[in-house]
Amino acid sequence: MPGGFNKPCTITLLLKADTPPQESAFSIACCARASYHIRMRIPLTKYGLPQVVIYPLVLLAALIAYSVIALQCYPDWALTMPWSLLTVWAVELVLLALLIWALCFFRDPARACPPDDKLLLAPADGKVTDIEVVDSDIIGGRTLKIGIFLSIFNVHINRAPCDVRVEKITYKKGRYLNALNPESGRLNESNDLEMVRTSEPTDRLLVRQISGAIARRIVCDTKERAELTAGEKFGMIKFGSRTELYLPAKEQAKCLVKIGDKIKAGVTPLVKYEIGPVKDSAARNT
Repeated sequence: MPGGFNKPCTITLLLKADTPPQESAFSIACCARASYHIRMRIPLTKYGLPQVVIYPLVLLAALIAYSVIALQCYPDWALTMPWSLLTVWAVELVLLALLIWALCFFRDPARACPPDDKLLLAPADGKVTDIEVVDSDIIGGRTLKIGIFLSIFNVHINRAPCDVRVEKITYKKGRYLNALNPESGRLNESNDLEMVRTSEPTDRLLVRQISGAIARRIVCDTKERAELTAGEKFGMIKFGSRTELYLPAKEQAKCLVKIGDKIKAGVTPLVKYEIGPVKDSAARNT
């Protein structure tokens, strides 16, 4: 994985509304000449390129253009009238909200991963939508599947569930069903990362990146035979999606989450291997 590609860039959005209303239509909308100061520091992922640059610029241009048009079409006194809230300021606020959302979608917050090699951490932010035992040729036999839905408001960075070695990466074209539908994992565009744990137990794992009805772009920034540490970033899925984790279904692997739980990639443990008690029990029986 390229070293520089894994570092987030930081953008600072600075809005000042202490200018006269004729210079800033937005300042009148927000505070009627009152002075305010908003400063946001948003760490952004380079996985978002080029959309992380293009979308905010387009929205910012629309915001400025609408402000100029409003100032030219309306006299100063009209901008303070109640009806102008709908014709001018509501549109300004919607554009501003979309601008902030476009930046926040590609946010890349720092995460402190639990230092426990017996845990399988969430590979994505979102909500657990399904937990079931299925048959998998990739894992081999009975397999525990945990499905995670990512809304457009979640962080969309994918992270390794534990220390692993990437054995195989398989991209598959497909449909774009709603990512809430469990069938989307089988029918939608997807990218499979087959992995092997590098610590005991050395189980085979599968992380599946799945496009949704809105998402049409899967980013995978790792290669076959690469080794990833627990919580390490390896890609993202843009604009609403689904991620699935597959592992062998066995007694030692205890699922720690339930359907409906909200989870964070690289932070929330999904499964814990209860190896110690099993070994102690076996020792007492011999």
